[in-house]
Amino acid sequence: MFAEDELLPISALQHLVFCPRQCALIHLEHIWDDNRYTAEGDILHAHVHDLGCETRGDTRIARNVPLRSLALGLAGVADCVAFTYVDRQLVAAFPVEYKRGKPKPHRADEVQLCAQALCLEEMLGLAVPAGALFYGQTRRRQPVVFDDTLRACAADAAQRLHALFAARQTPPAAYEKKCRLCSLLHRCMPRVASGTRSARTYLMEAQQL
Repeated sequence: MFAEDELLPISALQHLVFCPRQCALIHLEHIWDDNRYTAEGDILHAHVHDLGCETRGDTRIARNVPLRSLALGLAGVADCVAFTYVDRQLVAAFPVEYKRGKPKPHRADEVQLCAQALCLEEMLGLAVPAGALFYGQTRRRQPVVFDDTLRACAADAAQRLHALFAARQTPPAAYEKKCRLCSLLHRCMPRVASGTRSARTYLMEAQQL
């Protein structure tokens, strides 16, 4: 079990699964640059949080819900959680995370959402078998089942996140196709920092853009 002052951000799991170097740049070196995608994401989250809470029948929809897990050493906020009651007894919780883009080929968003579910289970003493990711580009919810594989991925990511913070060392760069969409591309400079090309080659190609 972790102490309160050892809890790390749930949102950092998404950064870690997407790219450990990006995670370290943001959370260890405190480097952050906005681009169109991050700005659109901020607007979407702000809109969701501004909606406040509402009740629909036996379901209470809460937004901006504080979360924590002492077992995983995580803390954060859920965009939205639907709590269902029967005879005033809480019987179900369904987390929904909002993302600006569209479903991705990797599982970073799913891992983040699953970690939220694990926090809810620990806090409520209630099984949380599923949730959803809402993507702003498709305007659709993508159901996510928290099966054993995804739960193991989330727990492993939490362990790796704590190991990264304990090591206090930023992983080396490695250029991949996904780097082009990263707001930290020009801070990370993976084409140069990876050591696969010389700085002279990088500057010559940059001048031709």
